[in-house]
Amino acid sequence: MVTTGLRPGRSAVLRLLVVAMALAGALLGGLGGAAPASAHAALTGSTPAQGAVVDHAPGQVALTFSEGVAMGDDSIRVLDPKGKRVDAGKLRNLSSGTVVKYGAGLPAGLGNGTYTVAWQAVSADSHPVSGAFTFSVGAPSKTTAAVPQDKAGGGLVGALYGIARALAYTGFVLLVGGAAFVVACRPAAALVRSVQRLVVQGWALLTGTTVAMLLLRTPYTGSGDLADVFDFGGLQQVLVTKPGAALVSRLLLLAAAALLVAVLFGAYARTQEPAEPGEEPLDPAVAERQRKDLTFGLGIGGAIIAAGLAATWAMAEHASTGLQTAVAMPVDVLHLLAVATWLGGLAALVASLYWGPPVERVAVRRFSRIAFGSVLVLVATGIYQSWRQVGTWRALTDTTYGWLLLLKAGLVTVLVGIAWVSRRWTGRLAEVPAGEELTAEADEVSGASEADAAGADEEKDGAEAAEAEAKADADTEVGAEKAGVGVAAAATTGAATAGSARATRPATGSGSGSADTPDTPDTSDAPEDAPTPDASEASADTPAPDPARAAQLARQQAALDSAQAKRKRDADPERRGLRRSVLAEAAVAAVVLVVTTVLTATEPARTEEAVKATSGGQSAAAARPQALTVPFDTGGPHGKGTARLDLSPGSSTAANTVRLRLTDPSGKPMDVPEVKLAFTQKAKKLGPLPATLRNEGKGRWSASGVRLPVPGQWQLSLVVRTSDIDQVTEIKNVKIGS
Repeated sequence: MVTTGLRPGRSAVLRLLVVAMALAGALLGGLGGAAPASAHAALTGSTPAQGAVVDHAPGQVALTFSEGVAMGDDSIRVLDPKGKRVDAGKLRNLSSGTVVKYGAGLPAGLGNGTYTVAWQAVSADSHPVSGAFTFSVGAPSKTTAAVPQDKAGGGLVGALYGIARALAYTGFVLLVGGAAFVVACRPAAALVRSVQRLVVQGWALLTGTTVAMLLLRTPYTGSGDLADVFDFGGLQQVLVTKPGAALVSRLLLLAAAALLVAVLFGAYARTQEPAEPGEEPLDPAVAERQRKDLTFGLGIGGAIIAAGLAATWAMAEHASTGLQTAVAMPVDVLHLLAVATWLGGLAALVASLYWGPPVERVAVRRFSRIAFGSVLVLVATGIYQSWRQVGTWRALTDTTYGWLLLLKAGLVTVLVGIAWVSRRWTGRLAEVPAGEELTAEADEVSGASEADAAGADEEKDGAEAAEAEAKADADTEVGAEKAGVGVAAAATTGAATAGSARATRPATGSGSGSADTPDTPDTSDAPEDAPTPDASEASADTPAPDPARAAQLARQQAALDSAQAKRKRDADPERRGLRRSVLAEAAVAAVVLVVTTVLTATEPARTEEAVKATSGGQSAAAARPQALTVPFDTGGPHGKGTARLDLSPGSSTAANTVRLRLTDPSGKPMDVPEVKLAFTQKAKKLGPLPATLRNEGKGRWSASGVRLPVPGQWQLSLVVRTSDIDQVTEIKNVKIGS
């Protein structure tokens, strides 16, 4: 099969292009994966509540989640103050209707103290989530079991899984978009080796990362130990889960995709080849029918496989859970296909423009129209997905998901702007007729051969110069291999013709002129009717040309002429401008792909807002000591002062200690008849919860054992009375962590 080749250096550059697009996503995917995976299902409530103190031991611990989760018998563990597991070890499904609720039974007769609840689950969109909290029976204990610090989906395994996800998206884009570019935009690209490699490497990348993700699922959703990739018992359990089934389905579809790729660059590519020299061409009607049949088959089969591959993401990630899943999953498939058609086609166009023969204007126009349609689909499906995952305008700026969505929208806007510039360059692009480059190269070689006929010394010098330059640039452009064959044949024929001409051409000019051309027989004194010496007689005085050497020189000359033709083509300002704008478009597209990968691993804004609502309007944060300064003025004599309050550790899962100091305007300790302190959580309708203050000296008070049962924003109320009638209440907000 005839293909357009690449020299080794440029072949390496093409591989680097694929790797660069992949690693751009992998880098951020790895950075995101090094931290715990963002929870797509969140704990919205528990019984007993986090940090609660109950009078009697409960019969079970129940957890409520924002969306569907997968849990097992070991998913909920309850540990006593000494760290011993005390639950029954059997999961209870307490879900009803839209409420997702699971529990674990507790034995009767549990003693007083603080108990730790550690839980782990896999959310409906395939991401692992975990957490822990405490509650107390009777009174908090002095020693509690250590709360697990490792989060599911974090560490090295989480980083590797994140990288694999990013590379899988990249492989899907290159495979589907590259193949679509060949079938729908430029069938001749089936012969271009750079495009072939792009598509095949996309297939290999998607296949390899799918296998890696399948093996990593066990440690990713469980132990977090990389050695568990070889736990085949765990792999069997993964295969029966929804994410496992999606990955296996993807591998089966990739096996079918391999057959289509083989047909695309095999039988379909051969229909684009010109007839071999001396070969009888096919009947044009038969050839056209064959091309149409293959195009139809590849189009239908490729569309089915591409939609199936996209569905393996839709059925296991965001679209498979939450609102309107029956609508969201097909919309997600369309969104992924539009992304792949646009960005993958863009990568194939870059490969064609930089490492292939001239791209026809009609092919660029076709891709431009398809890319425009893809953008329209992206906008429509993106708006729906944004509404579904965000919900409110405020969530766009108040959540991580919202900020990433705004960033993606901005990048897509930039991408559309660059695409508009590319369309303008396309409109100014001159058409490249089929075979024009071949004809130009053949003419150049023929002209060079005729010029060499002026003398043997000039031929020798020209050949040596061509060889020297060709060695430096020999593999710059083999061009279309078909063109190379034609040029080599033309060069060889030209060389033979030139040799014959030198042997049979009569000398002209004076005798001195003959002396200047010693290799040309002197026939100036021969009679006019004397026979002209033939080639065999002339060769008696000069050595016979070496056929192997002549063929080598012809190949070198063909490579040199091909390189010169490419330099001339690259000097075309319209094509140079198009290449640069398309390359910029591809660079921005790679960043869009990275942001999209991170976005799919981020907690949707709706879920994050729901978690904030259940935690008093603030997402749960790590506990840390709080220090407040509260100026006050009771309005009476000596009624002005400043209260300085320290709250430690600032946690909803442990008892807090409060230290209060009052000072007058000069900074000296200030005694007052009465001071009161209370905490209120309005969102959860908790409080006011008073803190009993003990006087520890002039202007100093403290309280211990202050329990604030839920994390989030609390309202602190400080009452200061400086006389029987002078009193003031000051309100401050304080953030309590988990």
